[in-house]
Amino acid sequence: MLKKDTVEHTMYYNAQPTIFARAKELRENMTPAEAVLWERLKCNQLGVRFKAQHPIDIFIADFYCHRAKLIVEVDGKIHAAQLDYDDGRTAELERLGLIVIRFTNKEVLTDVGRVIQQIKERLNNLNIK
Repeated sequence: MLKKDTVEHTMYYNAQPTIFARAKELRENMTPAEAVLWERLKCNQLGVRFKAQHPIDIFIADFYCHRAKLIVEVDGKIHAAQLDYDDGRTAELERLGLIVIRFTNKEVLTDVGRVIQQIKERLNNLNIK
């Protein structure tokens, strides 16, 4: 059986209490695109558990599947102005052994089925069933 410290490290990568508090705020105030995608990811609908607004180190992932080490990000218009930040953030998360895939708000809102299909394909490529 894993100790609490081990679980927190492996799932949260030592995220601090302030990050957990901010994640809770974000869960309570999802963007419309995040809410649409969450309706398709929650309750193990893809055969694996995703968590919404999940703390990881100093970051908060929009959606995270610990089993697959997969982060799904939904990017709004602000992300066009912060490409360098997003690239650096992705690099830091990848250094932790995580995989990051990104979709735009528009992709989620106009064709969530295609977004879900791409997530399923990524899970299949990772041999996650």
